[in-house]
Amino acid sequence: MNFTIRKALEKDMPQVLDLITELAVFEKEPDAVEISVEDLKNDGFNSNPAFKCFVAEVSGKIEGIALVYNRYSTWKGKVLHLEDLVVSQKMRGTGLGTALLDEVIKFGHQLGVKRISWEVLDWNEPAITFYEKKGADVKRDWDVVHLNEQGIKDYLSKL
Repeated sequence: MNFTIRKALEKDMPQVLDLITELAVFEKEPDAVEISVEDLKNDGFNSNPAFKCFVAEVSGKIEGIALVYNRYSTWKGKVLHLEDLVVSQKMRGTGLGTALLDEVIKFGHQLGVKRISWEVLDWNEPAITFYEKKGADVKRDWDVVHLNEQGIKDYLSKL
């Protein structure tokens, strides 16, 4: 199969959002996506972009994405965070996921990061297996902590 891995362009954001929405459905949270195409364009393509995105393009259609951003570890230093690696359901198992992950790893290496990190749902065994086969260490003893927008407001109201 012929495909291209490249940096996303602003005009790709509608297809990127489609894949983000497909992931939310897969992760059993179909109504959780609040971001819009305009948000993606504004946040990813301004003078200080919040993220970088790589896309896997097959016959002119984006069938996979890897969205990353910079973090900092007090223990390690510069870290690249992989927010999402998504391959459309019909294209899973074709090598697109590996090619996107390869691009993320190369990008992180070019940045000189000390670690690349991401989360995976504990029930997503195919993804866990995929990552472990690539040499990733799945930290099963860590819990992810989120404070959502309402939680932030509630917190601040108590200060």
